Amino acid sequence: MTTGERGTSPTAADLVLARDRLLGAGTGTRSGASGHRLGPAALREALADLHEFWLTAHAAAAGVGGRGGGVALLAVGGLGRRELVPFADLDLVLVHEGRAPLDAVAERLWYPLWNSGVGLDHSVRTVGEALDVAAHDLRTAMGLLDARHLAGDAEVTARLATAARDQWRGGVRKRLGELIESVRGRWSRAGEVAHWVEPDLKHGRGGLRDLAVLDALALAQLVDRPSGEVVQAHTLLLDTRTELRRIAGRPRDVLQPQDGDEIAAVLGLGDRFALARALSGAGRAVAYALDVALRSTAAATPTRKVLGVLRRTPDRRPLDEGVVLHGNEVALARDADPAKDPGLLLRVAAAAGRTGHPIAPGALSRLGESAPEPRAPWPAEVRQDLVALLGAGEGLTDVVEALDRTGLWARLFPEWGAVRDLPPRDAAHLWTVDRHLVRTTVNAARLVTSVSRPDLLLIGALLHDIGKGRDQDHSVVGAALATQVCQRLGLSKQDVAVVSAVVRHHLLLPHTATRRDVEDETTVHRVVRTLGGDPVLLELLHALAEADSLATGPGVWTDWKARLVTDLVTRCRTAMAGGPLPEPVPLDDTQRALATSVKTSGRPDVHLHSAAQADAGTTSSTITLATLDLPGVLSRAAGVLALNSLEVHAATVAIHTGVAVGVFQVTPRFGAMPDPALLREQFTRALSGSLPLAEKLAAKERDYGGRAADAPEPRVLWFDHEAGGSPGAVVLELRAADRIGLLHSVADALEKAHVDILWARATTMGGSAVDSFSFRADNTPARRRALETAVLHAAR
Repeated sequence: MTTGERGTSPTAADLVLARDRLLGAGTGTRSGASGHRLGPAALREALADLHEFWLTAHAAAAGVGGRGGGVALLAVGGLGRRELVPFADLDLVLVHEGRAPLDAVAERLWYPLWNSGVGLDHSVRTVGEALDVAAHDLRTAMGLLDARHLAGDAEVTARLATAARDQWRGGVRKRLGELIESVRGRWSRAGEVAHWVEPDLKHGRGGLRDLAVLDALALAQLVDRPSGEVVQAHTLLLDTRTELRRIAGRPRDVLQPQDGDEIAAVLGLGDRFALARALSGAGRAVAYALDVALRSTAAATPTRKVLGVLRRTPDRRPLDEGVVLHGNEVALARDADPAKDPGLLLRVAAAAGRTGHPIAPGALSRLGESAPEPRAPWPAEVRQDLVALLGAGEGLTDVVEALDRTGLWARLFPEWGAVRDLPPRDAAHLWTVDRHLVRTTVNAARLVTSVSRPDLLLIGALLHDIGKGRDQDHSVVGAALATQVCQRLGLSKQDVAVVSAVVRHHLLLPHTATRRDVEDETTVHRVVRTLGGDPVLLELLHALAEADSLATGPGVWTDWKARLVTDLVTRCRTAMAGGPLPEPVPLDDTQRALATSVKTSGRPDVHLHSAAQADAGTTSSTITLATLDLPGVLSRAAGVLALNSLEVHAATVAIHTGVAVGVFQVTPRFGAMPDPALLREQFTRALSGSLPLAEKLAAKERDYGGRAADAPEPRVLWFDHEAGGSPGAVVLELRAADRIGLLHSVADALEKAHVDILWARATTMGGSAVDSFSFRADNTPARRRALETAVLHAAR
């Protein structure tokens, strides 16, 4: 370094020149100097040494005395940690004991830096003032944890640094809510390192700021020191940020694709795609470590309000068979055995997605050690739990992330490896391919009421880009992979073909609508032929087009695009002339015999039949409830089943010789089937009005989390149909998010509106329900609007 005009003290201009030489011949060059190039770690060390040397010399010249002088210059931030990246601001504090004003000293310190364009964040405070600010300002409190002496009275620095750390250790639990709020606010602004195409290496979730939070919690002895994986992630993030700023020649923390190849070459990672995958893995490691650290710290905090919520001693509340909510985490029941229960993994995942609570690290560890891959074809209840998870909305994202980090997601979907952390090749995409698939599924969960097969929509959304990363047409490869996955899931041959077609043609509607004349009959007929005239496939692709576009990036799904796609779909639907309507399922001999017995005795009765399902390898039960045809039979039967934690997969209600017969396909949410005698007793009480079903079901729904905050709005469709030989009958179809008392609530609303239900069918697909009711009704628009309003109100 050259000396300044004093002959002994280097100037700020000397500092800038020396810095630029270290960076490689000036600023803004992407090729670097022709000579020796320092690696990123060596460059940071050299930059720290350079700035310390200048500041030490300049502080003495500015009047900062030595030992016993009562004044000290200390560094925080990057210089304090000796992690000084190119073009970083200098975070400096001039600390004193208040013996004399320091305005002139401070001006002599700061002005040369300002004048030379060096970024500077500075303050002048006594030890007491600094501690008082730290007590009220979280950023200052955490900054002082990195305080390091540069010049002046080292005892002053030591006194402040020690007091600041003691103050942090003693008060961090009281500030936990503030810390969590600050972290989450930053995440919402900066996005994620792991899955964003242009990650913010400093502020993003899983970035360097999160590592600082982890260090602060470890300093307070609330969590262990970071693991080796997190330390490696720290190095990669810091090295990448260092090289990004070196090649940009200015302060930059957001990595863009065009920077990737040069940085990857310096770091020995091949190309920008390899760098992106490495950064994604690093971001995952840091984000998960901080998430667990914040949760464990909150759980260990004594009873007090955290984020405005009064914490109590954690209890264990059952969520599903073998699954409990322990405090704020989804955990395994004490008697759960993952090795012997192939469905436990997805029950845990579905419960976490449904409730929005994270899976406990201990549960993930146990599942990772012993949970087997479900044997193909998957049992029906395991498949239902998968669909319930996929329909969980925003809760899906964190669940998939947790399962993927522990290898459990790949156990369910081995095909996922090719798209994990895969950066997109299309500049319009905001996310990596794996996160794009998850975000598309999250969006699809809001659209399940727009389709007749929400289960196939959710599975298709998860798999629609699964063929990427294989250097072939991803739609063609993806369709073959989707067939493979769906066969393993145990879908019927017809449903496998539908999902495969969804993946194969997921771009058909948006590409055709935006690139062809949708008013041209040739265009419409080409789409119809491509889809084989299948209206179910058409509506699935319509919903997926919206979900996919919304998950791509801002501005991809516009009003203009939505109108074009909807216009194309409407014309195709007209050309297809509609699809099949719901039909009643006839009673079998046993059910007709039960109806005859009830007619003779005049007393309600219940018949329970359990049978193995050949396509699923599991046991489901058929419950038949019969009583004389009275108003309210369907709602009361559905309410009794829900009260006994029986999940209804399908239901029909029909009238036979004056007897109402309800046939319900059910599986228990927990444990074994209830005693038929108990069902009979409760059914009789419900019919008489002595069992308060609505009150008990409301309490049960509250216990299980109630309606999800982001549940899709219910939707009602009408079909004019002569159902069951009944002229003038109509079919009302409700598509809604499933909940424990849904069928009871909706049937009760129709019955209170004096609707005589001829038959009903209820189908549950994961977290979605499609319930159809056939009845004769006044078909005036006003009557339909009134019934629709009542049904929608009941479904919410």
